[in-house]
Amino acid sequence: MDIGIPKQRRPFDYRAGLTPMGVEILTGFGHRVYVERGAGQGSGFEDERYRMAGAQIVYSVEEVYGRAEMILTVSRPLLPEFELLREGHILCGFLHMAVAHPRKIEILLERKVTAIAYETIQDGDGHLPVLTAASQIAGRMIASIAAQLLQNHEGGHGILIGGVPGVPAANVVILGAGIVGTNAAKVFEAMGANLFILDTDLRKLQLLEDQGSRSHTIVAHGFNIAKAVKRADVLVGAVLIPGARAPHVVTREMVRTMKPRSVIMDVSIDQGGCVETSRPTTYQSPTYIEEGVIHYCVPNMTGVVARTTTHAFNNAAWPYVLEMAQKGLDLALVGDPALRQGLNTHNGTIVHPALRESLEGVA
Repeated sequence: MDIGIPKQRRPFDYRAGLTPMGVEILTGFGHRVYVERGAGQGSGFEDERYRMAGAQIVYSVEEVYGRAEMILTVSRPLLPEFELLREGHILCGFLHMAVAHPRKIEILLERKVTAIAYETIQDGDGHLPVLTAASQIAGRMIASIAAQLLQNHEGGHGILIGGVPGVPAANVVILGAGIVGTNAAKVFEAMGANLFILDTDLRKLQLLEDQGSRSHTIVAHGFNIAKAVKRADVLVGAVLIPGARAPHVVTREMVRTMKPRSVIMDVSIDQGGCVETSRPTTYQSPTYIEEGVIHYCVPNMTGVVARTTTHAFNNAAWPYVLEMAQKGLDLALVGDPALRQGLNTHNGTIVHPALRESLEGVA
């Protein structure tokens, strides 16, 4: 199979679609890998390392798409890259198609592109192996960013996350006890925050207690969310429905009840955001003020810890990539139910049920 690794073109995304070791294994099996010049530089992989692993370095994104049958990206490609897709292409990456530009969906369907979204690859027990790798990193980044945003010179109201003897710690509210939420909770807890975690799944809340968490766990009914939001110095939105647009569980009216210069970090922004007042930002301008509250809503926030993230998600995605390369797409899909869950579009149709429902809702 011919496999292409384009350079990431979204701002502040330094990750790579495949490591040199992955290239070496694929070329060892007789596959051809085309790596765009500089694609691995942000992750610490120079072109020469890819060349030594057996890749061919190409000098334009057009050549990557033109030569490859399967494209291994990280972030959802930009619209000009979508225009390079042709019939029969397999596109793999964190695609978040529920919030994609409508023209991108049209291209996938018109050209019968097979889109494999890493974030929807799902085992029979509900585990999301590739998304988990990235989500763990995002979760662990949240606390340090929030601590900085609370500082006065960043516009915050000058609260230390862990407090000191005689002065209370910050109230941190996490909506969602999934991978992002639980990883964020570990770091906030270690920093001494007064922590509240809400979820609709009682099993997840029970697991936190079983693991010895000192956080306050609350069932995420609307009235409980409203009460928790009002007391928050930091509000973390970590709500996920695989493949679907994130629901708005925090309304503008709830945001208005928050303390001035408190902080919202909506990590669900990759899927549209779970806070009504959220809109995507970038690392160049990561925050804005809405209803007197600091909002931090950077999609693909792990793009700036590229070496760690590239290794982590490649470890998880690798078995599926190798399976498709070795068996071919059709046999790989037949033999692997988890990979089938990653299928978003195929043969001109939207395959993933949650994505289909989200897009019908938008229409």
